[in-house]
Formats: sequence, structure tokens, C-alpha cells
Amino acid sequence: MNDWKSIISAVAPTIATALGSPLAGMAIRTLSNTLLGHENGSETDIAAAMGMATPDQLAKIKESDQVFAVRMKELDIDLEKIAASDRDSARKREAATGDTWTPRIIGFVTLGGFFWAMFYILSGNVKGLTDPVTVGMIGTLIGYASAKADQVVSYYFGSSASSAKKTEAMSEALSNQVKK
Repeated sequence: MNDWKSIISAVAPTIATALGSPLAGMAIRTLSNTLLGHENGSETDIAAAMGMATPDQLAKIKESDQVFAVRMKELDIDLEKIAASDRDSARKREAATGDTWTPRIIGFVTLGGFFWAMFYILSGNVKGLTDPVTVGMIGTLIGYASAKADQVVSYYFGSSASSAKKTEAMSEALSNQVKK
């Protein structure tokens, strides 16, 4: 179910950032309106729609992201600041409780499990890889484990949001140069 969020992150980074913040409801309504034609869709409805999204729908989501970004600026909402604050509060909680082992153990188990699963599958130990249901299930499990491993890495080393913004700015500058 989290695979759709990866797609949203690639197509609509502003909405994706809002999904992980107190503005998640607004982001869900925006996606619901774009994909389903109404604002009352749930995350499950959006996940199902994203599973069948056409290139035209993905283009509409990208347009919605641009409108969403403008709206956030109009409301003077800095999504990256909210996301950074959320990460900071998690780290402060860890420091305040003095519990440094629990996050480390969870992180180690999550990353270790992901790498073990990848090795196990890629080593040819899974039978029935010609069955579409098996392949779909394995793909879903790998996607889920990959998303969790990404969260662990982001927790300990930070996210690449600023890197994505730099790439976007460079792309926009290059695009403006080409137009001239």
C-alpha cells in the first residue's frame, strides 16, 4: 500500500511532503479530487487509483502538485520546515528518554531484514517466480521492506529533500536556458 506514496514522491513532491505532516488531510483531499473526482477518498481509494493511474492522470497529479505548492506559499506554510521539525522532535525524544538502543535495534533489524530478503530472493531461493501472483506478492513485500529501510536511513542520515530541491532548481534553470 505504501508503493503509491513512492510514486507520489516522484510525481508530486510537495504533496508527498504534506502527506507526512499535519497537512496530510489536505494532501489526501487534493489527490482524491484529482484521481477520483471528489474530495472524500480514503488512502485506500487513492492507493487503488494509483495502481491503475494512466500517464494523463499522473500529469494531472503533477499539475495539482504545482497548484498545491502555490497554495502553501499563499498560506505561508513551509512544508520542509514542518518535516524537519517532525524529524527533530523524534530525535529530541530519543535524547530525552536516553533510550539509544531501541531505535538502533529496530534500525538494524529493518535494514538487515531488507538486505537478507533481497539476497534470498535474488539468489534464486524463491520457487514459483513464474506465477504472477507470487511475483506480485514478492514485489509488494520488497517495496514495503525497501520503504522501511529508506525510513531508517532517513532517520539516521537525514532525508534528501534539500537534494531534490537543488535538482529541481537546476532543472528549472537549465530549462529556462534552453527556452532562451
